[in-house]
Amino acid sequence: MTLPPLREVIAAHGLSASKALGQNFLFDEQLLDRIAAIPGDLHDKAVLEIGPGPGGLTRALLRAGARVTAIERDSRCIPALAELQEAFPGQLRVVEDDALAIDHAELMGEPFAVAANLPYNIGTLLFTRWLSGQDWPPAWTSLTLMFQQEVAQRIVAKPGTGTYGRLAVLAQWRAEAKLAMKVHRSAFTPPPKVMSAMVHLVPREAPEGVSAKVLEKLTEAAFGQRRKMLRQSLKGLSGALEALEACGIESTRRAETLSVDDFVAVAREMASARDRVRD
Repeated sequence: MTLPPLREVIAAHGLSASKALGQNFLFDEQLLDRIAAIPGDLHDKAVLEIGPGPGGLTRALLRAGARVTAIERDSRCIPALAELQEAFPGQLRVVEDDALAIDHAELMGEPFAVAANLPYNIGTLLFTRWLSGQDWPPAWTSLTLMFQQEVAQRIVAKPGTGTYGRLAVLAQWRAEAKLAMKVHRSAFTPPPKVMSAMVHLVPREAPEGVSAKVLEKLTEAAFGQRRKMLRQSLKGLSGALEALEACGIESTRRAETLSVDDFVAVAREMASARDRVRD
């Protein structure tokens, strides 16, 4: 079935991007197809899309053969998505709800890839939620996500760089993260004030003996006062300074100089020390 251009769909349904919902629409079908190709072969694969809006990326995912579950809270976009359901029978399920209020693993009921042009106002919050928790590997098999370029660079950043921080450690300690594609602001309607980029993450085996909760608290404290030495930023976190010493890491260093493996080692030592106290 030949679908009308996205601009015509938006005009027909009287849609406009909502600033309050962090919406920016993509119309370039070739660009959308390139984004849908980032995760690899999606034929008959379950894909979760957050914030599909009028369905630009949704179309590309459906053309790639994916079985898409799209969560959209903007009721104005539901009729346009319903047209896609008719065009791709049995391939698209639309859930009108808030993505932050739903258990995604329970909703999907099977391993799934996530592909989304995330609403800017909830993108980082959703991302950290997918990366959090002790259970690993997660229900998702990959994350292919659009962020502001600054956020994307923070996710893939290396130690010693100005963009390296908590987000990089949380993303990289048990997943492979890469910047897959930059997207110019002019590709969007309306154009955002900043450039955007796609990041792609695939989960890998988690290091043993590390508590995700401990690592999250450690990185939060360490980067919460990133200009200070670790002996200052970590002094309020029980067992952190002792773990630094046990790992041979000088407390006069700053958080951005520690590698992801360093943070993992310190978190492992903190968890181990607490286990020894309990015994």
